[in-house]
Amino acid sequence: MKLSRKFILALFAIIATTTVSAQRPIRLEVTPHQLPDSFDLSYYGKKDPWLAGGEVFGFNMGVWAIDRFIQKAEYAYINGHTIRNNFRRGFVWDNDQMGTNMFLHPYHGNLYFNSARSNGYNFWQSGLFALGGSAMWEFFMENEYPSLNDIIATPVGGMAIGELTYRASDIVLKDNSTGWERFGREAAAFVIAPTRGLTRIINGDAWRKRPTTGRQFGIPNVAIEFSAGIRMLQLKDRLIDEGAGGAFQFNLEYGDRFEVESSPRPYDYFSFNAELNVHKSQPVLGQLNIVGRLLSKELLDNYATSMSIGMYQHFDYYDSDTISKVSSVTPYKLGVPASVGAGLMFRDVQRGRFAMDAFLHANGIGLGAILSDYYRVAQRNYNLAAGYSIKGGANLVLNHDFLSLAASYEYYRLFTWDGYPRDIDWETVNPHTLDAQGDRSVAGFGVFSGRADIKVWRKLYATVHFTHYRRATHYHFHPTVHSSTYALRFMLSYKL
Repeated sequence: MKLSRKFILALFAIIATTTVSAQRPIRLEVTPHQLPDSFDLSYYGKKDPWLAGGEVFGFNMGVWAIDRFIQKAEYAYINGHTIRNNFRRGFVWDNDQMGTNMFLHPYHGNLYFNSARSNGYNFWQSGLFALGGSAMWEFFMENEYPSLNDIIATPVGGMAIGELTYRASDIVLKDNSTGWERFGREAAAFVIAPTRGLTRIINGDAWRKRPTTGRQFGIPNVAIEFSAGIRMLQLKDRLIDEGAGGAFQFNLEYGDRFEVESSPRPYDYFSFNAELNVHKSQPVLGQLNIVGRLLSKELLDNYATSMSIGMYQHFDYYDSDTISKVSSVTPYKLGVPASVGAGLMFRDVQRGRFAMDAFLHANGIGLGAILSDYYRVAQRNYNLAAGYSIKGGANLVLNHDFLSLAASYEYYRLFTWDGYPRDIDWETVNPHTLDAQGDRSVAGFGVFSGRADIKVWRKLYATVHFTHYRRATHYHFHPTVHSSTYALRFMLSYKL
C-alpha cells in the first residue's frame, strides 16, 4: 500500500504544475496542445543499453539485499542450489495475496520499464527490459519456484503503469527552469517515475539547464478531476451487511480520445481512474483502471459525428474486504493486469443544449484474478484465470458544462482450469509447492456505474455516484455462489 500511496500523491504534483483542458464528459476550456521540440526528441532519443540494463540489474540486487539482510525474509536466502532448482522445476502458480500479485508486481515492472524508457527506448522495447527484469527476479533472486502469474503481470502490467508514469513525469519536467522551481519539478518527476528520476541524476540531466523544456510529448491535452466525500457500501448476503466511510477519487485523461493521428504512438491517449477508501474495514486502494490506446484508425469524421476503432491495453483492479462484524463475507475482488482488445469511440457534436459520446471495448484477458469462496492457501483467497471482458458506456452533457450524466458497464468472464485434485488433503498441502490456479471454475463479474455531476460554482460540482458489483462463480467441485454489492457516493468534485 505504500507504493500505491506514493503513486497517487505523485499525480497530485501534476495538478500544481500544468495547464490542462477537459476531456471528461463535461468539457471546460480547451487549451491547444504544443508539439515537442525536435531537438528534445533527438537529445533524449539516444539509447544507452548499459545504463538501462544496469538500472534493472541494480534495482533487483538492491531489493534482494533489503529482503535478505534487513527483513531477513525466508525466500531471499539464495545460492547456486536454489537457482538450479528454479530452472529445473520451471514456472508454477504462486499463492501471494492479490494486492501483491495484481498491483505491486506490475508497479515493480513499471520501474524496469522506465529504466529503459528513460534511456531512449520506445514503448515496445522497454517492455522487453521489464520482461528481462522479471525473469531475473523469478529465477535468481528467490528460493521459491518461478511464478507464472508474476512473469505475465510484472512486464505487461508494468508497461501500462510505466508508460502512464513516464508521460505524467514528462509533463512535470522542464529543463529550462532553474532554482526552486527546477528542484520541485525534478522531485515531483522522481516520485512519479523513480527510475526516470534516477536516470536523470546519474547522467546529470536533473540539474543541466537546456534551452528547451526537454519534454518528449510537448504539452498534450490533459484533464484532471478529483472528488472527495462519503461512500456507503452494502453487501446483499444472507445477512445485509452495511458500512460507511470516506472516499476519494482521482481521474486523469491524457490526450484526445477522439483525435486519430496519422502516426499514432502507444498511449498518445489514455485514461486513469483510482479510488481510495478512508474506511477502517476496507483496503486503501479500492479501484484502479487504466485504458491506453495502442493503435487507432478513423472510421467516420464529418461535421456531425466522429468514430474511430483502435487497439487498447487495459489494467483493472477492484478490491474490498469484509464490511463489518455482521458478516465475514468479502464482497468482491478482481485483478486484471494483462488485457488487450479492440475499442470503438463515438462522438456526436453539440446539438442545441445536448452533447453525447459513447465507447465499446471487447478484450482478451491473458491473466486475471477473482475472489474465491473456497480456496484458502497461504495469503490467497482468489482464483487465477484467463478469459475476456466487454465494456461499454455513454456520456450525456447538458448546457456545455452545467450537468453531465454518465453510465457504464463492465463484464468480465474468467476461466480457471488448472485446479487442485478433488480429493486433495489440505492438511498436508505445502503452499510453496502447490501448483494450482485455484478452484476449477467459471466466474462472471459485472460492474455497473452511474454518475451525475451538477455545477455548483465555477469548476466545483456536486456528484452522486452509484456502483453495483455482481459476481456469479460456477465451481467444478463446489456449489455456485452469487454475490451482489452496492456502493453509493456523495461527493464534491473539482474539474480542471
